[in-house]
Amino acid sequence: MTTRRLLLALALLVPIAAVAQTPPTAPAEALDQGILAVMRAAHTSSLAQRVQMFTPVAQSAFDLPRIVRDSVGPRFASFSPSEQAELLDVFTQFTVASYVANFNGYNGERFEVLPETRPAGSDEVVQTRLMPASGDPVKLDYVVHRDNGEWKIIDVLLNGSISRVAVQRSDFRALLSSGDAGPLIASLRSKVARLAAGQTD
Repeated sequence: MTTRRLLLALALLVPIAAVAQTPPTAPAEALDQGILAVMRAAHTSSLAQRVQMFTPVAQSAFDLPRIVRDSVGPRFASFSPSEQAELLDVFTQFTVASYVANFNGYNGERFEVLPETRPAGSDEVVQTRLMPASGDPVKLDYVVHRDNGEWKIIDVLLNGSISRVAVQRSDFRALLSSGDAGPLIASLRSKVARLAAGQTD
């Protein structure tokens, strides 16, 4: 084999090796860095600009299609493909807007990601802490799942135990009681509009 062909072969192997060696902490670290970037930009950019900044971070770190299905539950399978796509789109907007609206300033905070994960069935839990400049840290753990060699976040555990997906499933239940996706989609669109207007409650 010529030197040129050997170099090409090695170049093709590098991405495969990189994917195989990506640790389960990777999406949590990327998400945390994205949150810090949004926090630091809070006083120099508009909410819309920060939403634009954070959207690709959320889409990369989270398995949003999986989170939507888990949050809706078995009814999701009964929705038409267009309803599923619309629900995923507005849920993505809601997720991004929630993070941007709630992490709306920077005062010296930092994230700490513990290198050791703990198993949760076939998944792993990545333990992180949001460390304020002063005061007690906030525990944020991420449940990550490996799919096609890539780790993605499928749930967030506040204080290590409160599942965001479980809370959303409870919140969504009444809106889905008719079996129609419309009320949930409308509710999420309304929440996105309120968050865009600076209302976080």
